[in-house]
Amino acid sequence: MSRPFLKMNGLGNDFVVVEARSAPFAPSAAEVRAIADRATGIGCDQLIAIEPAEGADARVRFWNADGEEVSACGNGTRCVGWLLMQSSGKDEAVIETKAARLVATRAGERLVSVDMGAPRLEWAEIPLSEPHDTRALNVKLYDHPALCEPAGCASMGNPHVVFFVPDIETAPVTEAGPAVERHPLFPEHVNVGFAQVKDRGRIRLRVWERGAGLTKACGTGACAALVAAARRDLTDRAAVMELDGGELLIEWREDGRVIMTGPAAVDFAGELK
Repeated sequence: MSRPFLKMNGLGNDFVVVEARSAPFAPSAAEVRAIADRATGIGCDQLIAIEPAEGADARVRFWNADGEEVSACGNGTRCVGWLLMQSSGKDEAVIETKAARLVATRAGERLVSVDMGAPRLEWAEIPLSEPHDTRALNVKLYDHPALCEPAGCASMGNPHVVFFVPDIETAPVTEAGPAVERHPLFPEHVNVGFAQVKDRGRIRLRVWERGAGLTKACGTGACAALVAAARRDLTDRAAVMELDGGELLIEWREDGRVIMTGPAAVDFAGELK
């Protein structure tokens, strides 16, 4: 049977979104990799399935391009939130994920805000393989002059480590990213952010995503970078994040919850065979 999908993106972080509320969708890791393959498949950073949910508008599942199912995807949640609100005509959508129940709201024309919940900051919650101060790790993860400052860690439903670098253009993103992703300190592997603080309200960010590689934008990575920066008093608790694909506004509210606001776009529709 064939199954309809939408190709969507949030700041260039792109997804194949499959409707699975009327019929179950359980792809194997090999099938996910085939769909995500940019040469022979549709091509995407993540595959997303929209499933039925009790007490919510939908349950959403995410798979990285390497075939692994993951708990969270910020840009993907924003895109699905927009779809659900377009379908219902409402200004809010409640979305169940493996990580948490998230709420998306309209923030303008094709703009969506998602309450990503509170970051998890204890070492065991991220998780790390041994106790560390997650505000500033006392361990060298990669030997490079640009990465001499201690990295910070946070979980936004998925694990993140954030390096603060003097110049994003000279940061060893594609060299350090895959090495740190699989560092023994991170038993579930990790998303690796490289953040250049421009001022207290603006951060330039690039993210090497766990299981996907370098992407144009990473929503949970932007949230984690703002939290890591604010914990070190490098920025205020709200900042514009400049990603390769565009800008996100991230706010770490006083009640502890992180709000992500940015665009959602539909590229094309098709059918999976």
